[in-house]
Amino acid sequence: MTKRNLLLFAGVAALYAATGMFQSWNLSLSILNTALLATIMALGVNMQWGYAGLFNTGVMGFVALGGLAVVLVSAAPTPGGWEAGGTRLFLGLATGAATIGLAVLAWQRMAKGRLRSLAVLVILVGGFFLYRAVFDPAVAAIEANNPATYGNIGGLGLPSLVAWPVGGLLAALAACAIGKTALGLRSDYLAIATLGIAEIIVSAMRNEDWLARGVKNITSLPRPWPVPYEVDLQQQPGFLSWATGWGFDPVTASTIVVKLAYASLFGAVLLLVILLSELALKSPWGRMMRAIRDNEVAAEAMGKDVTRRHLQVFILGSAVIGIAGAMMTSMDGQLTPGTYNPLRYTFLVWVMVIVGGSGNNWGTLLGGLLIGWLWLIVESIGPAIMGGITAGMPEGAFKQHLMDSAAHMRLLTMGVILLLVLRFSPRGLIPEK
Repeated sequence: MTKRNLLLFAGVAALYAATGMFQSWNLSLSILNTALLATIMALGVNMQWGYAGLFNTGVMGFVALGGLAVVLVSAAPTPGGWEAGGTRLFLGLATGAATIGLAVLAWQRMAKGRLRSLAVLVILVGGFFLYRAVFDPAVAAIEANNPATYGNIGGLGLPSLVAWPVGGLLAALAACAIGKTALGLRSDYLAIATLGIAEIIVSAMRNEDWLARGVKNITSLPRPWPVPYEVDLQQQPGFLSWATGWGFDPVTASTIVVKLAYASLFGAVLLLVILLSELALKSPWGRMMRAIRDNEVAAEAMGKDVTRRHLQVFILGSAVIGIAGAMMTSMDGQLTPGTYNPLRYTFLVWVMVIVGGSGNNWGTLLGGLLIGWLWLIVESIGPAIMGGITAGMPEGAFKQHLMDSAAHMRLLTMGVILLLVLRFSPRGLIPEK
């Protein structure tokens, strides 16, 4: 790593240190943890775009699937949920999957003609009505089970760390299904398709109460090991004596310790993802992916299966995004489908990749930490800055409008940063070699 790159990382570290010293270490660590998770998502996008040139604008959908995995794996089992209709629910899902599989099999095995089209139509229509006849009563029974408190199927009650790879698996399965249909499209059509599918995923999570209570949200999700709870720390005599001995307030000290534990855990996962990404990028597979990215026609002429390789990297990148989504839900301790929006979970992640330098994992790391800090710090200091700007203005509607708009300053900040980088360093702060 060059001296310039080290100075850039040192500058970003100084921003977090300054936030801790001049505002609060709690705020600085909160921003750091959120930025670490967003950086892992950006590394997944960098695999797809930086390695293979795949324009995925459905990042939000894979993040949401990761969060859903935490609910299905780590949430406590719902009393009476499975008994109300769990067996019939999974029988209905199996019926739907069998219908699709049978239709695909008939399409592949039967000779071309009207008979094949008629057979596929009969299978799909008949299977659909059978699926609804089995599935709908099960959903109604589950959602009627104490809807004010539960109304969903519940989870398995397993540790949060188990849910993280499951989140990656869910995202990978979705990416496989999407890739089979969308990766043959041109890049702009692929972007539209992935964005639409992400909206469908989030919409389903908001409306299917049996799955994760929809917009009523799932709360009290368990924390990952070894992150403690603040209340538990505050009840330990050893911790209390340590905190008071160093002159810390026990409540503040407990929150800082918890956030440091999260930062250590997320940092370990981030470094593992970077290590594996670097090894893959420098391997023959990585060189082949970059060759396909730079010239698909030439790579295909050399015997490379472009579509298959695109599917591989699309699945890998989506799995990384899903793992990050699961980690974020574990940190929040709740799943709130209403908060998933393209601005935060797609656009912002893309800004991190572009600003840092697509195709370079270290550039993506720098961009993730920098943009993550800017996105959250501007939200907290925006009102103070706007207050200083409008201090000399007379009271009135215009001044009040500016003060009310202070929360949107981070959107302006992101736009300005993106324009400056594209103007003076179009390949990112740490471009690909």
